[in-house]
Amino acid sequence: MSTPPLASGPEGPHALRPLLGTVLDALDTGTRARGGPLPAGGPETVARRLREAVGEILPEQGDPQALHTLVRALAEGAADPAHPLCAAHLHCPPLAVATAADLAASALNPSLDSWDQAPAATELETLVTRTLAQQVGATDALVTTGGTESNQLALLLARERHGGSVRLVHGANAHHSLPRAAWLLGLPEPVVVPAPGGTLNPQALDEALTGLPGPLLVAATAGTTDAGRIDPLPEIAARCAAHGARLHVDAAYGGGLLFSDRHRARLTGLDAADTVTLDLHKLGWQPVAAGLLTVRDARDLTALRQHADYLNAPDDTEAGLPDLLGRSLRTTRRPDVLKIAVTLKTLGRGGLGALVDQVCDHARQFAALVDRHPDFELHAPPVISTVLFRPTGARDTTVAAVRRTLLGDGTAVLGRARLDGRLWLKATLLNPATGPDDLAALLHLAAASRATLVEGHTPR
Repeated sequence: MSTPPLASGPEGPHALRPLLGTVLDALDTGTRARGGPLPAGGPETVARRLREAVGEILPEQGDPQALHTLVRALAEGAADPAHPLCAAHLHCPPLAVATAADLAASALNPSLDSWDQAPAATELETLVTRTLAQQVGATDALVTTGGTESNQLALLLARERHGGSVRLVHGANAHHSLPRAAWLLGLPEPVVVPAPGGTLNPQALDEALTGLPGPLLVAATAGTTDAGRIDPLPEIAARCAAHGARLHVDAAYGGGLLFSDRHRARLTGLDAADTVTLDLHKLGWQPVAAGLLTVRDARDLTALRQHADYLNAPDDTEAGLPDLLGRSLRTTRRPDVLKIAVTLKTLGRGGLGALVDQVCDHARQFAALVDRHPDFELHAPPVISTVLFRPTGARDTTVAAVRRTLLGDGTAVLGRARLDGRLWLKATLLNPATGPDDLAALLHLAAASRATLVEGHTPR
């Protein structure tokens, strides 16, 4: 058996070229076979189709058609975030230029745990992280796998700076990864502050901080997962300063507003945070993963310093080889920074800001459609690109059934959120190419699904 071709090296591009054609053909064939935003039939049907298409996953003899077979099967059974009726989650359609850059990163396969494995990628990461940190008003940033890792890292840095007794104080609207990180790190039980209307209440925060011994870490949110709400950051920062509390802002969703001249003012106060979570595979249109954590005081990062002689021997470091182990909790790290750098350079802040403006406009347009529709109730005007709505007069069981009916039919993908004691349908609009007809179709499908359930005597 001859050695399979490699992706890098002098022959790498030659070996990849025909394979790219195979992948693109399989993606096209699978997408056409799916025909909509989601494969129809539900979990059991999708699983059965995949098993039948793939067959034996580890045959005795290899299958030369495996690339086409599996890519086609995956595309046919995918939830397509680029489809305008796929609007459930903070799951963006990646830009083609970012995806192409990601291919180059995979082919070259640098590992950002030592300079001799990633000479150019090391410097590129430095350029990108410092640039994005400046957008926040911070001094440095680390590349992470996303919001969850960034939030965990923020709590770790707070623990190492202020001790293991540091207590997390967060709103009831906070992402689940924050209390989970406190548990993972062995920190005291977090204090949960009320968030009426979906945002952290500054007065309630002040009362909570007044009665708590330090050290304290307050976590605010700029772009909640359920509704895209932004906590009142200036007021929260002022309360933190008054009580000597450290401030972390989870801006995994809302951080992308920084690119927009029209919307960046909604993040006023972000520069007061000690650490900020960003996530460019949301409002940055990157392939997963593309997270960052910014830090205002670079001294916080000293806690991450580690020594492994084979990666950062002291004499190598003294001789000028960069030490990368203190840039992440991970050792092997792929160069996710390349796709981010290519996107920033290709589109510029203005181009990215225009995409942000488009999806925010789509949310307002969709909210207006809902508000005018006699059979639907709008929760509130959108803050970013998330719209919550529900059939008028329906019970929660009907709201849940509408969503599952659409999923089972494969016609539309809507999310769900529980706010104000009720269940809502959630449209998260992250596709800049979505048009007015798509928005109307999304609402029409939800209405038709509800009508079908009513005819079938589903409980309201």
